[in-house]
Amino acid sequence: MQFERSSGILLHITSLPSNYGIGSLGKEAFNFVDFLADSGQKLWQILPLEPTGYGNSPYQTYSAFAGDPILIDLDNLVEKQLLKPQELENNVQFNIEKVEYNEVRKFKEKILQIAFRSFDLESRDYIEFKKQRSFWLDDYALFMSLKDYFGQKAWSNWDEKIKLRSSKAKKNYEKLLNKKIEYIKFCQFIFFGQWFALKNYAKEKAIKIIGDCPIFVAHDSSDVWSNPEIFQLDENHYPTKIAGVPPDYFSKTGQLWGNPLYDWQVMEKNNFKWWRRRFKEKLEQFDILRVDHFRGFESYWAVPVKQKTAVNGEWEKAPGEKMFSKVCGDLGELPIIAEDLGMITEKVIELRDKFEFPGMKILQFAFDSDLSNDYLPHNYPENCVVYTGTHDNETTLGWFKNSPSKRKNFLQEYLQHEISDVCWDMISLAYDSKADMVIIPMQDILGLDNSARMNTPGKTEDNWQWRMRSEQLSEQISHKLKLVKKNIDR
Repeated sequence: MQFERSSGILLHITSLPSNYGIGSLGKEAFNFVDFLADSGQKLWQILPLEPTGYGNSPYQTYSAFAGDPILIDLDNLVEKQLLKPQELENNVQFNIEKVEYNEVRKFKEKILQIAFRSFDLESRDYIEFKKQRSFWLDDYALFMSLKDYFGQKAWSNWDEKIKLRSSKAKKNYEKLLNKKIEYIKFCQFIFFGQWFALKNYAKEKAIKIIGDCPIFVAHDSSDVWSNPEIFQLDENHYPTKIAGVPPDYFSKTGQLWGNPLYDWQVMEKNNFKWWRRRFKEKLEQFDILRVDHFRGFESYWAVPVKQKTAVNGEWEKAPGEKMFSKVCGDLGELPIIAEDLGMITEKVIELRDKFEFPGMKILQFAFDSDLSNDYLPHNYPENCVVYTGTHDNETTLGWFKNSPSKRKNFLQEYLQHEISDVCWDMISLAYDSKADMVIIPMQDILGLDNSARMNTPGKTEDNWQWRMRSEQLSEQISHKLKLVKKNIDR
C-alpha cells in the first residue's frame, strides 16, 4: 500500500532511559512520543516486543504473540496500588549505558511477584483479557511455567509425555503449576494494558508506531511446542531442516540461523490459520508492521539439520501470495513494510509489488559501486522506506570511520560538498529523497559511534544493550529534525 509521506525514528523500547536498568512502557516512552511530536515526526519504529531467550535477541523469542515482562513499567504498578513505593527502593545500581539483562530480569521478576500477590484475579478486565487471548496465552503460560519447572531446559529436553503434549500430562502439570501459570498470565495482562495505553497516547499525538514481525520463530518456543504439525519436525519434534541464508559476499559459508522451517503444505490446508491470527494480533498492536526476511515468503533457504554451515542448503518454495491473499481477505489492505534486503529475485519483487508493500533502502549500502546502485537516492521509487542504517548495521559514524577512502570519496562527490557532519549529511540525503517514508536510527541522530551499535549479526554476545540517556533528547536535536523535515513537507 502507498503510505503518506512521513518521517520518524528507529529506537527500541529497551534503549529508553529508566531507573531500573532497561527502557520500559512508562513515563520515558511517553516522553519520547512527545519528543517525536515536538520534532515534527510522525513515525516511531521499534524492534519485536516478544520475550527474548538466548542472547536476548528480539528475533529469537519464546513466543510470537506474548510481550516481554522485562518491559513492564514498575512505577505504573505503584499508581495502580499493586506495589508500595518503598518496594521499589532497591540497592541495585543499574548500568545507565547498557542493559544488563540477567540483573534486570532477576530484579523485575522479584518485583512483579510482589505485585501479583496484590492483584485481584477475579477482576472483570483480567478475565476478559484471558478469554480474548486464550488461543496463544494458555499454551504460552503453561510453556513458560514448564521451562521454569524443568530448570530452563529447552522443551525438547523435557519429560517425554509433556514434551509430546499428552492430554493427561498437560492436565497434571496445569494443576501442579497453577499458581505460576496464573502469574505469567498476569504479567501479560499488565504488559498489554501498558502497551495499549502507550499506543493510544501516540495516536493522540498523531504518531504511528511501526512494529516488527520476524518471519521465523525459535524452536524453543511455545509456538513450536504447541503447534508441531505446522513445522518441519521429525517424530520426536526435532527440526529436520533449519533456516539460514546461503554463502554470499559477506560470508563464504552463509548464515545458519537454526530456526525450524514451516510446513507450508499443512499451513495451506488449514487456510494459514496461524499466520492469519498472527497478523491480526500484530496489526492491533501496531499501526504499521515491518516484516523481517520478506523473501522467505516466496522461497527460503533450507539446510539439513546436521549441517555445520549453511553451504549445503537449497531453495524451497513458499506460498506467500496465497497466504497474503488470505490475510488481506481477513484484514483488508495491509500496512506492511517488506524487509527486502539481501539476495532478492524477480519473484520476490513480484510478490512485494503485487500487494504494494514498500521495500527498504539503506544508505550505507549505496556507495560501494556506481550510480546505478539501487540504494542511491536518485534510483528510489516513491513507495519505499529509506534508512541511514538499521539495527543490524554499524552506526553511520562508525560506518564512515571504517569506510575505505574510495567509499568516502564517492559519498563526497554524491553530496557535492565537503563532509562536515556525516550523520546529518546522510540524514539530509534520506530526507531529500522521494521515498515516502524516512526512518533514522536514534544513534545517527545523536551522532554516536559503534559503541552504541545495537546488533552485530553472527555475534552472540554484547548485542541489544545500548541505552539512551534522557538528557540526549535535547531541544537542539529536536530543532535540527524540524529543519530537515521541511523536505518531507514539500
